[in-house]
Amino acid sequence: MKTTILSAANGDAISHALEILNRGGLVAFPTDTVYGVGALAFNAPAVESIYAAKDRPVEKAIPILIGGPEDLDKVTSDIPPIAAKLAARFWPGPLTLVVPKHPDLPDVVSATLTVGVRVPDHPLARALLRASGPMAVTSANISGEASPRTAGEVSRQLSGRIPLILDGGETPGGVPSTVVDCMGTEPVILREGPVTLKDIQFVLA
Repeated sequence: MKTTILSAANGDAISHALEILNRGGLVAFPTDTVYGVGALAFNAPAVESIYAAKDRPVEKAIPILIGGPEDLDKVTSDIPPIAAKLAARFWPGPLTLVVPKHPDLPDVVSATLTVGVRVPDHPLARALLRASGPMAVTSANISGEASPRTAGEVSRQLSGRIPLILDGGETPGGVPSTVVDCMGTEPVILREGPVTLKDIQFVLA
């Protein structure tokens, strides 16, 4: 497979990415944390191909990225009060919220009853997500390798495995998002990241 690297400054970047996504292909693009690689969230075969491209263990769920909080009800069957408060404070931003999975989401996204959801704080990512709708997205690396911050780093790991990389320059964050389980009465941090437990507790106090 030939991998094309297309500058985000190209006026056709989003439309070209949409063509590939609508055909079931994968696209890598920058977020506010690291570069991600993703597929349309409701296309099970496309999401399945993310695992193959990354050599990712199939038991690991893939988070969902959305263009704004208004899209949250497309991917969850219920918005826990904790999640609503944290989304209002930290989205867009580096916080992934674990919420009940919408029944229409394929099991290949998550084999459990929950799914991680985030709104990235990056103009290119949000423009793509607003145009495409919810995407299943994970870091654009070979599983277990360093998370990439540039299109070149993505290319070195995934060239020949995915059709398109959108080059939006170096990502500003570099640290994967904090992941918080919002299913209980108290938030539980599943992965530490830029948003700290202290930050979360302050908002919920």
